[in-house]
Amino acid sequence: MYILLRQLATIRRQAHLTRGQPRSLAIRHVDAGSCNGCEHELTSVTNPIHDLQRHGLDIVASPRHADILLITGPITTRMSGPLRTAYEAMPEPRLVAALGDCALGCNILGDPTEIIGSADDMLPVNIRIPGCPPTPVAIAEHILAALSQRE
Repeated sequence: MYILLRQLATIRRQAHLTRGQPRSLAIRHVDAGSCNGCEHELTSVTNPIHDLQRHGLDIVASPRHADILLITGPITTRMSGPLRTAYEAMPEPRLVAALGDCALGCNILGDPTEIIGSADDMLPVNIRIPGCPPTPVAIAEHILAALSQRE
């Protein structure tokens, strides 16, 4: 068995199939007041066709385990507190991603008196993913591009 594994490792090196730098990042999603269009596309990013997990990215339930805070929808007055709490609970270094036109400040939905504004108005946004809603391919490409720039 050991000889077989050594031979496979040699073949992998000769074919330039190195694994590269292992990385794993966790994403915490917060719906700040969206129409759920972006959430449906975000769910599609984790299906077997797009498979964001193969890149080491996964969606987690706790902000304490997260590296990226992903915001969908315009930030409403009632979600500003929980969003700030989630951001402050995340360990450093942390990234903030705004997913969809509403999170980027287009304010397609909602009563203007109940909306604080875009994610930029409240938190420092590092990743901007435009679209109404953005496609799963666009979501994956923007997140992976931002991560490769940080390395």
